[in-house]
Amino acid sequence: MSNSVLIELRTEELPPKALSHLGEVFKDEIFNGLVRCQLSQRVPANVSWFATPRRLAVSVREVETTAADRVEEMKLMPVSVALDANGQPTQALRKKLEASGIPVSEIAKFETRMDGKAQALFYKATVKGVDLDAVLAGIVTQALKKLPIQKVMRWGDSEDQFVRPVHSLIMLHGTRVVPGTVLGLTSGNKTLGHRFLSSGDIVIENPEEYAAKLEAGKVIASFAERRASIAAQLDVKAAELNARLNPAEGLLDEVTSLVEWPVVYVGEFEADYLEVPQECLILTMQQNQKYFPLLDSAGKLLNKFLIVSNMQVDDPTNIISGNARVVRPRLSDARFFYNQDRKHSLASRLDRLNSVVYHNKLGSVLQRVDRLEGLARKIGISLGANASLAARAARLAKADLVTDMVGEFPELQGTMGRYYALHDGEDARVADAVESHYQPRFAGDVLPQGSIACATALADKLDALAGFFGIGQIPTGDKDPFGLRRAALGILRILMESPLPLDLRELLADAASGFEPGQLLLTDGLPPGLEDFMLDRLRGLLRDAGYAQDVIEAVLVQRPTRIDLVPARLDAVRSFQALPEALALAAANKRIGNILKKAESAGGERFSKPDSALLQEDAEKALYQRVQEISPVVESHVDNEAYADALQALASVRVEVDHFFDKVMVNVDDSSVRANRLGLLKALFDQLNAVADISKLSV
Repeated sequence: MSNSVLIELRTEELPPKALSHLGEVFKDEIFNGLVRCQLSQRVPANVSWFATPRRLAVSVREVETTAADRVEEMKLMPVSVALDANGQPTQALRKKLEASGIPVSEIAKFETRMDGKAQALFYKATVKGVDLDAVLAGIVTQALKKLPIQKVMRWGDSEDQFVRPVHSLIMLHGTRVVPGTVLGLTSGNKTLGHRFLSSGDIVIENPEEYAAKLEAGKVIASFAERRASIAAQLDVKAAELNARLNPAEGLLDEVTSLVEWPVVYVGEFEADYLEVPQECLILTMQQNQKYFPLLDSAGKLLNKFLIVSNMQVDDPTNIISGNARVVRPRLSDARFFYNQDRKHSLASRLDRLNSVVYHNKLGSVLQRVDRLEGLARKIGISLGANASLAARAARLAKADLVTDMVGEFPELQGTMGRYYALHDGEDARVADAVESHYQPRFAGDVLPQGSIACATALADKLDALAGFFGIGQIPTGDKDPFGLRRAALGILRILMESPLPLDLRELLADAASGFEPGQLLLTDGLPPGLEDFMLDRLRGLLRDAGYAQDVIEAVLVQRPTRIDLVPARLDAVRSFQALPEALALAAANKRIGNILKKAESAGGERFSKPDSALLQEDAEKALYQRVQEISPVVESHVDNEAYADALQALASVRVEVDHFFDKVMVNVDDSSVRANRLGLLKALFDQLNAVADISKLSV
């Protein structure tokens, strides 16, 4: 008989930052377990999950009481191995049957049929469908073991373990309680509502009424519905105050995990705290108190905030005043740290960085600052920026790491550096670079603005990559403890999107040269694998930007180092790919490449400039003439970064290329003629690949 199943595990308060993930995994494991036992069909719309601070629950519709019997087939082994010359079972077959629990007497029921090129024995058996009552407790137990929980605990005198003590278990199939025991609890049909706003047991008579009965008990069981309710209440309160919320998706998820019956109230603090940088106040309110700061239309922090409470009361005065009383010491701490930090300039803090270890093989943070200063100066010169300001920004970029505010709130590194640099009277461009040198911090983050900020940000990321690759600390799999993938993507985005006319290989070599001789393992001036790592990251970045794989490879196979020019090359190749000549020229380019490679490996050919006096066939003379005509045109377009025009010019050589391969034999006996023809092909090959390796294109 088909009915809905409800499973609820009621606990003490679950870890808030993990709650939604626990709910999702619990749902998936329960559903998968029922499907595996063929008690339910894999219909995603049939399953719902619930998660509150004090419960995990899953509801699955259309679950059978007993699974249907099924026929299972097992391939045993080839007949030649299974049966002897007299048709009797061999020892190998007997062992196989014993291991599989199949009686030898069943051999008469075995089926013989072709399996590939040989006959094999197959065994079919009818397997009785499992009963829900027999397996549900086991499915729940296994689901709990699969939850992503790092630490478990015991409670009372039980040996059972879970992330928090568990108090009750519901396992219902329709109106019937499914018998079973999980974590020492016997299944039933009773739960509790809100800890303070509800009293007495709530009896769940069938799964369909679960959410409604809990709501009557002041619990919104659905995580998604509770989150939506909080978001809507926050928006309403903010609008009433003519304010807007500071974006905080992570905080919204966390608060949803802390309350069962959310109610939003407005709190307030003294306006004189607003003299502290608002980033500090916002962070302490969000991180320590789980409040939602409010901003005016210009983005300036107001001295009001929103509280998501788990209590609905007629007079919230005590709740509001209590929260204001709690946040005040936090704001006072922030103001104290801010005032204390400003008593000492950033520059005066640099010596303290010498006692902060960056990495035991790469020295202290102060030694790193020395490298950043020199590298930022070089990059500033290359960009035509004020190199002294770039060096100054790099010099001060890490000084706020030893301030009290950043010690309390590491998330504010860079941000506080900017405030303190301005307070110290530093150039505004230096202060901005100190803040933005960490950018971009994540995919889609803003880039540093201006040459000085870009020079500082590039220096920071280049030094990290050169250093860690140089000591063999290379990201593997999903492990990247030093954020090197993020650093690489940041460099590529800054170079490509700003854009900046800098050579990536030179940048990496300059970064590596800043370390002490012998400190890094280097090959040709670069840490092994670093340039390939950068190109791999570039491939991913370009795929995300929507470029086709073959277009990307056509450009990147040439290992470009001017990253700012890569998008223009890609766009040119994409346009060329649509031309009617593209197919023939891509094939010809591949053919020429193979001819040259074979000639080079076979006889060590050195391809010299073609000599018109050695040309014999009309087709090779015509190709020679066209190459002479288009070479300066293509080179001029490439020099002017007009890559689409360069490829368009190359498209015009198709007729001469086709005639050459139709009429001319390259590998003739006359070595001088052969070498001349190879030289002609090499000259053409260089032009065809001036923008990209078009042989990589799928056309």
